[in-house]
Amino acid sequence: MVVVDNLRFLLTLFATLGCGLVAGVFFAFSTFVMNALARLQPKEGITAMQSINITAINPLFMTALFGTAAACLFLAISLLLNWHQPGAAYLLLGSLLYLVGTVGVTIAFNVPLNDALAIVKPDSTDGANLWYSYLANWTVWNHIRTIAALAAAASLTIALCYRAAQS
Repeated sequence: MVVVDNLRFLLTLFATLGCGLVAGVFFAFSTFVMNALARLQPKEGITAMQSINITAINPLFMTALFGTAAACLFLAISLLLNWHQPGAAYLLLGSLLYLVGTVGVTIAFNVPLNDALAIVKPDSTDGANLWYSYLANWTVWNHIRTIAALAAAASLTIALCYRAAQS
């Protein structure tokens, strides 16, 4: 039982740190990266964002984004058998916030917007038109996933505090 509790603690800690890390990445995009890209001419902004979207698909970022999701999924499922543990409601809330509000929003909204941008010619009229709507829509969804990841990190932190108070 001690081993399982220690593994759950480590998994919760990993998920908490992952949520915070991902929130920070998304926060950077929401607060200055997208604003900087919006100041460029559409051709340059599109080209830069296309490059960012390709570069973002790397082992480190994918591990942070989806490794955190795997940890949250495992925590949520494990709660079915351990609902009595201290801070269980916060564990579930944090896990769901991250899974739905961060990963779900990424898959349902940001990725399709990125896919549409990937196939547009940066110097075309269609590209310029898409760019302006992309900037607005992508950034709104990014704000949502930033807030969800940060709220998930906070909720998971509270769960850790409950666990520490019970020890």
